[in-house]
Amino acid sequence: MEKKIYVIRHCEAEGQSSHAQLTEKGVGQAAELAGFFGDMVINHIISSPYLRAIQSIERVAEREEVGIVVDDRLAERILSTEVLPDWLEKLKATFDDIDLKFDRGESSREAMQRIVSVVEDIFKSDSDNTLLVTHGNLMSLLLMNYLPDFGFEQWKSLSNPDVFLLKSANGEITIDRLWVG
Repeated sequence: MEKKIYVIRHCEAEGQSSHAQLTEKGVGQAAELAGFFGDMVINHIISSPYLRAIQSIERVAEREEVGIVVDDRLAERILSTEVLPDWLEKLKATFDDIDLKFDRGESSREAMQRIVSVVEDIFKSDSDNTLLVTHGNLMSLLLMNYLPDFGFEQWKSLSNPDVFLLKSANGEITIDRLWVG
């Protein structure tokens, strides 16, 4: 049986805090996202607990009459609890060394294992079509798990929002980018 997981990066937000709301542009993007999924049957929606992720998919949930299940494993990765003026360089380094970890942060491997566990749970579930809403860094690490060449440069090319389809059929997983932002 074929199972599909639509992995979605949230729409444009006002900031990085867990309570950051969508910008006016992000609200428009959420409407576009709802239109994008307009012809699809959605069985299950799982989202990061961050407000921007939930707001990105609310219209789809309402239209499909599917509740949004919040899963903490989809929260954005914490690179460090310290302010890192050179955070972009540090982030790049964590793509090159997936075990590299900064002050009270999470390594790429740890974050990858977290999101992969969600995907594995979905593939084992009864749901045929699931929307999974998360953040750019975590999405990149998920893709890197299945596509080892996916790295920092590919992360930089992600858009808000972005959508990838992970399809599992006969034990094989394929990945396609569906959103052209």
